[in-house]
Amino acid sequence: MAGHNKWSKIKRQKAVTDARKSKSWARITRDIMVAAREGGGDPGMNARLALAVEKAKAENMPKDNVERAIKRGTGEIQGADYEEITYEGYAPGGVAVFVEALTDNTNRTVADLRAMFSKAGGTLGQAGSVAFMFERKGQFEIPADKADEMELFELVAEAGADDLQRDEDMFVVSTPVEAFGAVQKALEKAGIPVAEAELVREATVTKKVDPETARKVSALLDKVEEYQDVQQVYSTLEFDDETVAALS
Repeated sequence: MAGHNKWSKIKRQKAVTDARKSKSWARITRDIMVAAREGGGDPGMNARLALAVEKAKAENMPKDNVERAIKRGTGEIQGADYEEITYEGYAPGGVAVFVEALTDNTNRTVADLRAMFSKAGGTLGQAGSVAFMFERKGQFEIPADKADEMELFELVAEAGADDLQRDEDMFVVSTPVEAFGAVQKALEKAGIPVAEAELVREATVTKKVDPETARKVSALLDKVEEYQDVQQVYSTLEFDDETVAALS
């Protein structure tokens, strides 16, 4: 299973506070705004917006908040102008880190992230320094008790998926970015519930570190992910059983 998926599971096992929910809503709001700005305000014609709206529903974000974010994105309501930007660097132990952000102040964001990396014993690098270690993919998590594995495999493979794996109580479907929408529609048409659907960056190589270094890397990833401008964080940290036990 992809490291990002294990990292997501570890995060979900942690307590969720009101502050975290507020930050989650803020991130989803920004994502909705950018998606609507770039692809229009109709989720039926804008796959990225549809995905952001589904995430909003999963986080119990009020419908009015979603509609306002769409209108801000399309220009019907004035709002901050957010820019998509990525940052790359290294955590302790030489673990590569790729950060996706939405910001209305790039100078502030890069300065804050550089300080986080430096304080943790890592470094924020130049564009392209670690991007080659990650591949853009679509990913769906489906409750294993809601689908037959062979039938699911045939369905998603026909729609363009390139991998299906079982991870405990979930099936994890991986797709090329261009097949994400087709797989999503195929699952919806078949009435198969999706627990999580997102575009991720899968590490093509991983880095094994000792448990203490893994905890330092985890602390940095947590801090970066909690930062207001950050949407997603990915790393090449190898999530073997020893590492997962150290972080859980």
